[in-house]
Amino acid sequence: MKKRILIVDDELSILKFLRSNLEDRGYTAISATNGEEALHIIERELPDLIILDVMMPKMDGFEVCRQLREWSQIPIIMLSARGDEKDKVKCLDLGADDYIVKPFGANELMARVSAVLRRTRTAGISTTKSSITSGDLVINFAKRQVTRAGTEVKLTPTEYSLLQELAMNSGKVLTHTQLLKRVWGSEYQDEREYLHVFVRRLRSKLESDPNHPRYILNVSGVGYQFTDSG
Repeated sequence: MKKRILIVDDELSILKFLRSNLEDRGYTAISATNGEEALHIIERELPDLIILDVMMPKMDGFEVCRQLREWSQIPIIMLSARGDEKDKVKCLDLGADDYIVKPFGANELMARVSAVLRRTRTAGISTTKSSITSGDLVINFAKRQVTRAGTEVKLTPTEYSLLQELAMNSGKVLTHTQLLKRVWGSEYQDEREYLHVFVRRLRSKLESDPNHPRYILNVSGVGYQFTDSG
């Protein structure tokens, strides 16, 4: 089946541009012109991916992302005319999977769409282990399921992909560049803020005390290491 992508932007020229490029590449495009309309469409249609503009009337992209993450892990790519790092980090902290600054080229956006959708696929990295248990944390690779003290932990596709990469290399130090290339793709290898934000998001969901993590450890100046000896 074709992947369905919801485009949310109040600029009709942007909607037309994105719809045309997505449909040319075999996707089904759905559109909304404001945040409130987008939330109604998302509940009804459950798209595979959302391309969401930050600045919109009625409800901005920040609020749409915040509300959506209360009940759904559908991947989100945020669009913004502002390249300020604070805005990028804010979007990622709210649960977005990617952030693109306008103006952008069609090839750049389609590469980001492909990368985000790739992380939603059920096929994981080959491993001899079906699961890892550490303390009250269980990562079931076969089911792509994470539980903590018996309760399922809801992760976005990107959060899960990062955790999977770290956990399947438990005990090994993975550099910032290695993690960015393996989880996001080679075009993201300089986007360190992505890695910092997503590690922080994982710790907030997995750790009893995110400020003193037991599972995902910093290796100063190098990268991160997962330990299953907790």
